[in-house]
Amino acid sequence: MRIIAGRWRGIPLATVGKGDPGAHLRPTPDRVRESLFSMLTHRDVLDGANVLDLFAGTGALGFEALSRGAAHATFVENGRVGQKLIADNIKKLDAGDQAKLMRTDATKFSTWDNPTFDLIFLDPPYGKGMGQKALAAIRPACAENALIVWEENAPMAAPEGYTMLDQRRFGGTHVTLLEAE
Repeated sequence: MRIIAGRWRGIPLATVGKGDPGAHLRPTPDRVRESLFSMLTHRDVLDGANVLDLFAGTGALGFEALSRGAAHATFVENGRVGQKLIADNIKKLDAGDQAKLMRTDATKFSTWDNPTFDLIFLDPPYGKGMGQKALAAIRPACAENALIVWEENAPMAAPEGYTMLDQRRFGGTHVTLLEAE
């Protein structure tokens, strides 16, 4: 797994290979990230964005956003394997001034250091209903019109407080774009 574009283009990230089922780590494949970031570039949401990467795993989505012009990324991960990978990637990219790792549960966390987030990546363990819980927990931390990118194994409906913008399927991954109301 590598950074696809931007200032860190081509730099490989610390990885778990094809994933770690025990830790619920499923790295987003390069091809899906390419398509996803093409959509985000078209929506002009990356420059200067304050990013929240929930269920961050390796942090690939947040680091890709930083590489492409986001101002700051907060990575939320409660698994030890993912926490180590994110910490390793922060060090590897020398991104300590732009990245913060929060070792907590994304579905229960309610106090945020940053006032609001413009772009939120949500990639929970598939089929466990954790995405809905996390969206409820982070609602107060969403900037006005914040864009949420939700990866799941099925199309997701917009929960209360969010508006559906788009849905796409990439193989077994369904990406739902939401906007905070």
